[in-house]
Amino acid sequence: MIGQPIRWGILSTAHIARKNWRAIQLSGNGVIAAVASRSRASAEKFIAENQAVAPFAIAPCPIGNYAELLAAPDIDAVYIPLPTGLRQEWVLRAAAAGKHIVSEKPCATSGANLREMLSACERHRVQFMDGVMFMHSARLPRMRAVLDDGTSIGPLKRITSHFSFQAPENFFTSNIRAHSALEPLGCLGDLGWYCVRLSLWAAGWRLPRAVTGRILAQLGRTDSPAPVPTDFSGELIFDDGLTADFRCSFLAEFHQSAEITGALGNLSVDDFVLPRAESEIAFLTNGRRIAVAEHGSPHTTAQETNLFRNFAAQISHGSLNDEWPAHALKTQQVINACWQSAQANSQPVALR
Repeated sequence: MIGQPIRWGILSTAHIARKNWRAIQLSGNGVIAAVASRSRASAEKFIAENQAVAPFAIAPCPIGNYAELLAAPDIDAVYIPLPTGLRQEWVLRAAAAGKHIVSEKPCATSGANLREMLSACERHRVQFMDGVMFMHSARLPRMRAVLDDGTSIGPLKRITSHFSFQAPENFFTSNIRAHSALEPLGCLGDLGWYCVRLSLWAAGWRLPRAVTGRILAQLGRTDSPAPVPTDFSGELIFDDGLTADFRCSFLAEFHQSAEITGALGNLSVDDFVLPRAESEIAFLTNGRRIAVAEHGSPHTTAQETNLFRNFAAQISHGSLNDEWPAHALKTQQVINACWQSAQANSQPVALR
């Protein structure tokens, strides 16, 4: 596939797929060849609406079921934004069909399920990556350099992060994130995934010794088998005295901040998930602003464009990146341990 654009298939017409349609179109090394939905009419409508805004030279083919897309020989990779409760089946089937996979997050309902998914990907020699866009921002390597220089921050002591948005009233009557069979982890899976990922990244991908979690509020749709967390807090405890706490919520106003504090200084960023900038993004180190050239969405330099560009570049050379699935698994392990703690009156849950 070297030199050829990666041919993408999208499983589902979820709203986030619209943003990532644009990212693939801007990536320069990928095209969308097909979109599958539960009905052909739905796929046709999705394609027509997105072609009107961000057209491909050849419009993607509409397909009325997911299995048919996976069987198509002209698809190299799939993007799967299906609900978490449905995702495992289709990741396993995509891997068996030899399709490389970008999965929305949370990747699975449990660490055991994700291990099965990743084992299938390894067995069938396909790449797996979760769709955490900020991991592909140009800001992250600059932040890493500051954390690792030995003098700006020093040994890490505390990481604090917060990601929330105030959901509209109809969110709790119709959105899949308020249905326990579709998104059982609620705000913890949807928003806490980003906080936990940032903490693990900052800690050099070490797993914490133990975690705690607390459900601060919960609610479910009338058709949901059980309530889901709508306000959640957690803490990660590492061996060397480092601790990380996070708060995620569907009930608080939009907020996305993180602060990493060491023995010598601190680093902070007030838009770590979704950058708020037109041509540059920034972070603060001991009060000093450090800017990085990168545009917000949509743009050729936006982080979601980098995600699909980086993924396509990886698989086009025929090699697999082992770090991407490993990072997803560690995040899943911590998320599920936080959930387990919350179910046990916030008792600490050991990870190792």
